[in-house]
Amino acid sequence: MNTIVVGVDGGGSKTSVVVTDLEGKELASVVGSPSAVRPGQAAMSAETIALLVTEALDACGQTGVRPAAICVGVAGVGRDAEFASFFDAMQDRDVAEELVVLPDAVVALEDAFGDGAGILLIAGTGSVCFGRGPTGKLARCGGWGFFCGDEGSGAWIGRRTLSVVTASADGREPATALGGALLSALSLAKVEELVAWGAGATVQQLAQVAPIVVSVAATGDLRANSIMAMAAEELVLHVRTLARDLFADERAAVPVAFAGGLLQPGSFLRKLVEHRLKTAVPGAAVRHEAVVPVRGALRVARRSAAGA
Repeated sequence: MNTIVVGVDGGGSKTSVVVTDLEGKELASVVGSPSAVRPGQAAMSAETIALLVTEALDACGQTGVRPAAICVGVAGVGRDAEFASFFDAMQDRDVAEELVVLPDAVVALEDAFGDGAGILLIAGTGSVCFGRGPTGKLARCGGWGFFCGDEGSGAWIGRRTLSVVTASADGREPATALGGALLSALSLAKVEELVAWGAGATVQQLAQVAPIVVSVAATGDLRANSIMAMAAEELVLHVRTLARDLFADERAAVPVAFAGGLLQPGSFLRKLVEHRLKTAVPGAAVRHEAVVPVRGALRVARRSAAGA
């Protein structure tokens, strides 16, 4: 059996691939373009990941080698149809002897809590909340994608910001510094040009509006702060819903961890979420260690290799 394994964390803003030996020693890592699975685009995501795996193997002198196992944690496979399409597409590419495909939140949950109970909130380009209760029950909240949900995510913040800026231009919303900041960042001359930009914007481009909102909120702008407060409220609602489902009561002791670009330690949104959790989920015990989803994927890959 080959003595290397691969872990993949495929998200809406980037894909991380790490190669290790069976003892967990890192041999190579690469970061590439997004690979989140969109309906009807599973093959595209699989191809992105397969190319990055090849790049990582080349980087550690393992060109042409089939790893003992690969665990791909990827956004967008929480629904059966997308999971089946993506799994088949990865199998067709024959990237390893053993293939495990999981939602990205599940490998992040693995890194955060192992087999233990806890709730993991993820907010980056999209958003989702996964948890495991004391009985081992797994549950998900959110993660319905850009068109149906992903509340509190970067794309959601971007979409809300466009609405606030255009409403402010009409006089339906109070004046806000968001308009000037957004136009400057996008190299646009007037608010009307946001119509064409928004119509052609990808989910990733909308999510890139979020840092602009954060920077404007830090100056005290009321509308920017309102958007961020709403984002925090939406994300906390995800945690409270799973706390009630898995732990019976939001006042019970509930381990909570965070992942995703918007919830990194010390970030503006994370501070808002942590503050709101104190009253909305009184039993929340926040884990402050960083959650690294690709590390969870590697643990799963090593178990798969050992089982094989």
